[in-house]
Amino acid sequence: MTILSALAVLTPSLAFAHPGGYHVHGFLAGVEHPLFGIDHLLAMVAVGMIAARIGGRAVLLVPLLFVSAMVVGALFGVAGIGLPSLETGIALSLVVFGAMVGLAKPLPLTVAMSLTTLFGLFHGNAHGLEIAESDGGLAYAIGFVLATSILHAVGVLSATKFAGWPGAIRTAGLATSLVGVATAAQFI
Repeated sequence: MTILSALAVLTPSLAFAHPGGYHVHGFLAGVEHPLFGIDHLLAMVAVGMIAARIGGRAVLLVPLLFVSAMVVGALFGVAGIGLPSLETGIALSLVVFGAMVGLAKPLPLTVAMSLTTLFGLFHGNAHGLEIAESDGGLAYAIGFVLATSILHAVGVLSATKFAGWPGAIRTAGLATSLVGVATAAQFI
């Protein structure tokens, strides 16, 4: 019950993960959002952890597919094409990625690639709808992609470092899923 109370207190601040407007200009703003937007931070670290848990070529493929899909989603957004249930899709990505991290055994590579690609479209689209069509918007996108890639690497390194402590990895997955549930509850 204490956990649910804590999530309820945090919930209002989660609703403003993609407020649009002035903050989507320039390289530093692009770097900042993935680091300080809780939805993006948790999802990106989880993608890296998912990739590391699968191992092998997944360490590169899963994050690369996410970033590629994120760029495609952003291009849709810049073109004025918004995905349906956008914020719900982003919240659901936290639930799914958290569950994938928390599983005792990793999902097959094809499933991980498919899910990260799908949710990469949602994450990118949210920001593409906000990006200004200017040099400041391009710099923002470059910073955003760079910070996202760094967070994927942090996830890979974290899962590798804590591989001997599966309880810590499962706890991180559960926490990510719970934040996703709390976020999704705002859009129902």
